[in-house]
Amino acid sequence: MSAKSPAATVGSSTPDATRAVVREFLAARVAGDTGRLAELFADEVDWLLAENPVVPWIRPRSTAAECAAQSTELMEHTVPEDARARVDTFLVDGRDAVLMGHLSGTVRATGKSFAGPFALHLTVEDGRITRHHLYENSLAIAEACAR
Repeated sequence: MSAKSPAATVGSSTPDATRAVVREFLAARVAGDTGRLAELFADEVDWLLAENPVVPWIRPRSTAAECAAQSTELMEHTVPEDARARVDTFLVDGRDAVLMGHLSGTVRATGKSFAGPFALHLTVEDGRITRHHLYENSLAIAEACAR
């Protein structure tokens, strides 16, 4: 990593370190900073997002670069001005964080919108994200991608 993560700060507790890395992750996602995202993801990531062959940005991933690229691919296939994600709950238990909220967007190719709740389970180890499990309304997203 080129920049030292707050999670690597000596004396921080595990929940504090987890919270700091997740906050950095969220800030990097909002900024579209794939370089920073790649630094935050571990070399190998336990990535789970229900495969959906009609959704171009949803596919298996496992490396830091692949996981970071998901943000860019999502922006290429959706209308950035219509993208919304609201985090309503942010729970931390040791190395694990769970975020719950609501997301919505519009698919660029079809002009159709999608919306629904989401839950994101992240695990942080040694200042890097080792697990990224996202649960979302995949049916609504697939329908928005269908022509």
